Amino acid sequence: MPYSPGGRSPQRRQSLRRRAVLVAAAATLVLGAAAPPGPAAVGIGDRLFPHLGNPGFDIASYDISFTYRANNQPLDAVTRIVARATSRLERFNLDFTHGTVGKVEVNGVAAQYAAAGEDLVVTPAQALASGGSFTVTVHHTSDPRGEGEGGWVPTADGLVMANQADAGHRVFPGNDHPSDKALFTFRVTAPKELTVVANGRPAGRSTEGADTTWVYRTLHPMATELAQVAIGRSAVPQRSGPHGLQLRDVVPAEDQKELDTWTAKTPSHISWMEGKVGQYPFENYGVLIAGASTGFELETQTLSLFERDLFVKPGFPAWYIESVMVHELAHQWFGDSVSPRQWSDLWLNEGHATWYEALYADEKAGRRLQDRMRAAYGLSDQWRADGGPPAAPKEAVPGKKISIFRPIVYDGSALVLYALRQRIGAAAFDRLERTWVARHRDSVATTADFVALASEVSGRDQSGFLKPWLYGQKTPPMPGHPDWKAAARKPA
Repeated sequence: MPYSPGGRSPQRRQSLRRRAVLVAAAATLVLGAAAPPGPAAVGIGDRLFPHLGNPGFDIASYDISFTYRANNQPLDAVTRIVARATSRLERFNLDFTHGTVGKVEVNGVAAQYAAAGEDLVVTPAQALASGGSFTVTVHHTSDPRGEGEGGWVPTADGLVMANQADAGHRVFPGNDHPSDKALFTFRVTAPKELTVVANGRPAGRSTEGADTTWVYRTLHPMATELAQVAIGRSAVPQRSGPHGLQLRDVVPAEDQKELDTWTAKTPSHISWMEGKVGQYPFENYGVLIAGASTGFELETQTLSLFERDLFVKPGFPAWYIESVMVHELAHQWFGDSVSPRQWSDLWLNEGHATWYEALYADEKAGRRLQDRMRAAYGLSDQWRADGGPPAAPKEAVPGKKISIFRPIVYDGSALVLYALRQRIGAAAFDRLERTWVARHRDSVATTADFVALASEVSGRDQSGFLKPWLYGQKTPPMPGHPDWKAAARKPA
């Protein structure tokens, strides 16, 4: 991360550094005191991403301004954070990389800052008292250029975001971990011929000269990995969903008519999901179809990201496309509204989204859920060997952080839900699902929380049953299907 200390000549800075070293060494010799530790990257100890998140404070809100010129140029940005200190802070860290910091202020007063790994270490002029609220304002750039996993993704005519799992801090500074959800406001200035859409509801738009500034604000807290800003030559068709829910899609303007065939299906998808788990949890929803190559679709909150090729490239049957749309929609309940407390709880996101994807294909297209689960059972031992058990996945392959998204967290985790339904019955399972998303709405939850709720709803302790399903190296026998067998493991 490039930083500009500014102000002094290289010779003057070198002289001051030599003097500081001599003074510190003298103090150590005379007083026997050790020099304070320098800035270092820290984290909240997530097993899969140990340097993500930061201790000592909780973020309540982000207010982020971007100025866009072209998708191959850095955006000028200002990120304003309102947070509450949970301990006394003489300095604190924010996750941030892939941009240049120009100035940092804490409570309106200039603060010192330094880079440490992928952290921005901030030292306020005065220590922050535990329990008090404070604001941090970072003037920085946000750079869409260069190789890397996630963050800004260039499209044919602009940019979109794909921040999962740990790339939000490639776009803006903050606590880049799903356990610290916050409200977001986005203020994006772009050439007036372009359209900007972001998470949440529109909160204003103004044009001055050649540029338009668009403002969006979320009504529900959001994890950084779910942030979305789309900039491009887009059409934004709008319609009403169930119980008057505001729906707005974002599609390449030239493809609007062709893509409307698919986006018009969203109201029925929402109705189907609400019939399974209860009312949609956010203020609006939409499908963002981008002319980008990501290799995946993504459940960015209230505005799910899809590759254009999914809808226009020949070869994908209609039932498959719809089931993928339902997968990302299901995430709005499982993963977005109820977020994982740690990344090892990822199976709660992907297992549930895969479950409803498969259930939709079963009910609407005759693609039998039981057949899919039986096939998954056959492969489950190999998936566990390759990626770890569902609730204790292996770390990412070095240099490929997105590799935590292995088959075991998709069909391998949906298989756990199928086994649980087999054990407690469909009626209890349906109550469990509805209770889960209602009890933990707008919050975070863990695997232990799910096991406890399964026990509560079923009226029977399910921990002994679920532990080998969630943490075992081998797939347990499937209730009701003693004939199901795991396939022989492939040689290493």
